[in-house]
Amino acid sequence: MAEVIKTYKQSIPATRFIGIKYGDEDRSDGVFAAKWDEWFQNSRFASIENAEGFDPAYFEDAGAYIGLMRMKNGDPFQYWIGMFAPEGTAVPEGYQYADFTAGTLGICWVRGPVPDVFCQDDLVMEAFQKNDIIPVTDTDGAHWFFERYACPR
Repeated sequence: MAEVIKTYKQSIPATRFIGIKYGDEDRSDGVFAAKWDEWFQNSRFASIENAEGFDPAYFEDAGAYIGLMRMKNGDPFQYWIGMFAPEGTAVPEGYQYADFTAGTLGICWVRGPVPDVFCQDDLVMEAFQKNDIIPVTDTDGAHWFFERYACPR
């Protein structure tokens, strides 16, 4: 059973996320685990870590491997695999990026066995509400959220 063990706010500088974007058609058995396996088998994180301007210490989650999600009613779901990088970091060939302005993130640690920790949006939103963390949308009205993994995932 999944449980929230920690919830807090984190300020971040202007940030670039570098990775590869996937959609629902890229799921295998309903999840993106096969894509994560491809990333590790093909050392795809190394291309980001070696990009000009990359700094794994510029904010707390910059050195982590990230599953970044974008949701907006009426738009296809997006699932990105990659890493946060400083604003302006060079984007390796074959990768995509999304830039984010400086701001505050709501952080929620969820603990439990796999697969219980997946798809816990309601649990996380409840924890945010209890801690006065209000989700915001981007300029297109989409919500962005992410899974943070230490190496190895």
